[in-house]
Parts: sequence; C-alpha cells; structure tokens
Amino acid sequence: MASYFAATKLGLKVYYYYRLYSLVGKLEENMKSSFRLVLAIALGIALLISACGPKTPASEAGGMQGTLTISGAFALYPMMTRWAEEYQRLNPGVQFDISAGGAGKGMADALSGAVDIGMISRDVTAEEEAQGAYWVAVTKDAVFSVGNAQNPVLADLMKTGLSQDVFEGIFITGEIKTWGQAIGKPEITDEIHVYTRSDACGAADTWSKYLGVKQEDLLGVGVFGDPGLLDAVIKDPLGIGYNNLNYAYDMASGSVVAGAAILPIDVNGDGQIDSGEQLMTKSDAVAAVANGKYPSPPARAENLVTKGKPGGLAQAFIQWILTDGQGYLEEAGYIPLPSDQVDASLQKIR
Repeated sequence: MASYFAATKLGLKVYYYYRLYSLVGKLEENMKSSFRLVLAIALGIALLISACGPKTPASEAGGMQGTLTISGAFALYPMMTRWAEEYQRLNPGVQFDISAGGAGKGMADALSGAVDIGMISRDVTAEEEAQGAYWVAVTKDAVFSVGNAQNPVLADLMKTGLSQDVFEGIFITGEIKTWGQAIGKPEITDEIHVYTRSDACGAADTWSKYLGVKQEDLLGVGVFGDPGLLDAVIKDPLGIGYNNLNYAYDMASGSVVAGAAILPIDVNGDGQIDSGEQLMTKSDAVAAVANGKYPSPPARAENLVTKGKPGGLAQAFIQWILTDGQGYLEEAGYIPLPSDQVDASLQKIR
C-alpha cells in the first residue's frame, strides 16, 4: 500500500513538472512572438518616417565619397568653410580643399579645371559664359566703405556720411583730396589716403559698379585681398578703402573690426545720416541689405561657378547649399536670397 501511494505521489510530481515545463515553454514562445511583433511595428514606423520625410540632398548624399576643390572670392570664403564643415559632418567620406584668392582666381581656376567650383562675388560676364562658366546664385552680401577709427573728422562723417558724388571724387576723379573737402570744411587739410584691391576681385568690381566704372578705374594704392586692404586702412588714420561684409565686421562680436570704422553712405543725399544708413553693427548692415535700404550695388549676389553644368559630388553639394545649407546663412552673417531666386538656382542645377 505504501508503495502504491509513493508511486502515485511520484506520478503527480512528474505530471506537475510536465505542466510547469509546458507553461514556461508557451510563455517563452509568447514572449518571442511579442518581441517579433514589437520589432516589426518599430521597423514599419521607421520605414513610414523615411518614406514620408523630405528627400533632401543631405539625406540622399549620406554615402558620398570624394574630394571637392574650391577657390575664389574672399567674400564667400567664410560661408563656404561653414557649409563644407556641415556637409562633411553629414558625409564623412567627402573631403574639401578650399582657398581664397579673389573672384578672378576663382573664375580662372573653374574654367581651367584647376578646381571643381569657383566662388564669384560679382556678376558673371557673357564672355565667361561663352567659355563654359555655369553659375548659380547662392546668397547675398555687400561691400562697405571702410575708414580708420582714428580719422580726424570721424564724428562729422558719422553725422553727414558721404554721398555717391563724394565717393566718385575720392576713388575715380581724385578731385577730392582732403578730408576737409569730403565733409565740406575746406580749412581741414588732412590728405585722404586711398587704398584699393590689387587682385581681380568681386569687391572691387562691385564697388566700381556703384561708382559707374570698372575696377581698373579705381584710384589708390593696390593691396592684395580683403584682409590686406583692411589692415592697410587700420594702420593709416587718413586711409579709406572698402571691404566685404564679413571682413568689415567681426564674425564673433558683430561689431566693426577693431581699428576700423564703417563710413556711412548718404543714400538719399540729404546731407545727414538717417535711420537705416548708420551701420554700427553687422546686424544693422544685414538688415539694411535685406530690406533694400542699402543700395545695390554695392549690395550683390554671391555665385558659384563650374565648367559646364555640374554633376556628381559637385552637383549634390551645390544642391544641398541651396536647400539645407540655406539654414546656415544668417548665423554666419549672410543674407538669404529671395525664394524665387533660390528656386531659379535649383532649377539650373538639377
């Protein structure tokens, strides 16, 4: 009898162990099924987001490889380095070789095939287009007249500004030779020391267009590059020159570069500087260019040029500049183009 109960007890234990094993197995199977279900749902959501999201060049170009060589305008150089930095972050396989040397160099390099892209801070001529220059506008900035912060008549200049006629007398005809003549006080005989660019560049081209001439017609001691011209004026209390927006103003603080002064243009010719004509900070200058209060020229579009319509990596990068890249303009102190002009550039590049 005892052996019967022992056998029965053993049988019950086996039965319960079997039931427990079966339940655990079902539980594991349910967990696996649930995991597979959750994984499937997550993958489905990811695919939906990918399908519905905008197909920007940045997302399409994530696997881009290669090196882009770029040269040209000092005016566009700071923005180009920012664009390249961000594009390389999105596309680690892409390398950049960027140099500034003036718009003339950028055009010559692009047309000769020495670089993939030229930075051009002026209009592209019909002759250059005939040689294969293919261009698109990508942003906007301006050229500003720069004097020395220790100029003996700076206070007068900030009150009255200089008219276009006075600038012509200084940079074109040479009839205005003293700072006293410039502000209508002939008793002041301090000479005006004029500086200009020695290299073929967009800044000089744009400044000369504002004065109705060509770069070669500008008077002054020739100095190479934006930094060189600014340095010459800063070292000379009687100096005057002109610089691109992002060289005339400090990139970090937004103030005029130490030692320099922006000489305001008396746009309406009323003999005094009105609201919107005094450009003490980069924000003032950007706003004046954006709302059209600052004349054009010396405000102008910035262009990128390739030899023929670009393809491959160059096309992808320029297309990114005209889409996602536009979001970096204002933080770098550049002015976005009107939307219709951006659309026109995109149509040309696609």
